[in-house]
Amino acid sequence: MKWRLVLAFVLFWAVLASPAFAVLPNEQLADPALEARARTISAGLRCVVCQNQTIDDSDADLAHDLRVLLRQRLKAGDTDQQAIAFLVNRYGAYILLKPPFDAETVMLWLGPLLALLAGGVGVGFYLRRRCNDDPATFTPEEQARLARLLKDDTA
Repeated sequence: MKWRLVLAFVLFWAVLASPAFAVLPNEQLADPALEARARTISAGLRCVVCQNQTIDDSDADLAHDLRVLLRQRLKAGDTDQQAIAFLVNRYGAYILLKPPFDAETVMLWLGPLLALLAGGVGVGFYLRRRCNDDPATFTPEEQARLARLLKDDTA
């Protein structure tokens, strides 16, 4: 009984974790080779609406339009690079899930590293300042009061 519950739980999460391919049958090309090329290319193209989903995984209307446009370009005889370049010219480098390293995307690539370095420098300055602070010193009256309080607490 217990193993059935575990199996049901695992299957439930496996279904939720699997990609939901949104390519509709009427979008698919009749030529299997062209369809395979379209799937390969679209795996590297981002849905502009959904942001971190590929156009194959997204149900957004714009993703549908991008899938259809990509297939039209391939049917027209474009190479993979020409089809990608057409979409990049139309929608910008943001449409690529792995954009190239160039002047437009330098902050995209270096931003996380710069943020990590800035955080490390900030932590370093904090720790350095903390280590250089003099520990609080008590006056003789405060030391005597502290000794009385600790003595009363133990008695």
